[in-house]
Amino acid sequence: MLKIFVGTMYGGALDVAEQVKPLFEEAGYEVAIFDQPTLDDLIGSPTDLALFCVSTTGSGDYPGNFMAFARDLEAKSPGLSGLRYGLIALGDSSYGETFCGAGRQLDELLAGQGAQRLGERLEVDAMETFMADDEALPWVEAWIESQQLKVA
Repeated sequence: MLKIFVGTMYGGALDVAEQVKPLFEEAGYEVAIFDQPTLDDLIGSPTDLALFCVSTTGSGDYPGNFMAFARDLEAKSPGLSGLRYGLIALGDSSYGETFCGAGRQLDELLAGQGAQRLGERLEVDAMETFMADDEALPWVEAWIESQQLKVA
């Protein structure tokens, strides 16, 4: 089972999650998308592989639908040593230093809980890429390949 956790303001990150879902299904995964994620979605049942699609709002903040998840993760420190994950961060470089701030914060938070990021984080810049899935789809294909994630 692959779980995709989405942090989105205007639906862009959710769109990415829905676009990449079939790639994981082709690789042999059952896929669940959580667009109102809770910590229980992550730790309530075994999660060994997750993909986070998170956009950044304001000055490097998590989107509203992702705030409680991130806050609980920080507050409860569940320890995630069994979790392997990938991260797609959506941002806008015109915001300068806070570009992809939510994704970067989440990456640090997960690493601090002992989770293992597979490969590099994808940072999609709205200034350069109109449709985030144009960058996300080839990245996910390469990620599945390079991390040998096919189960079928």
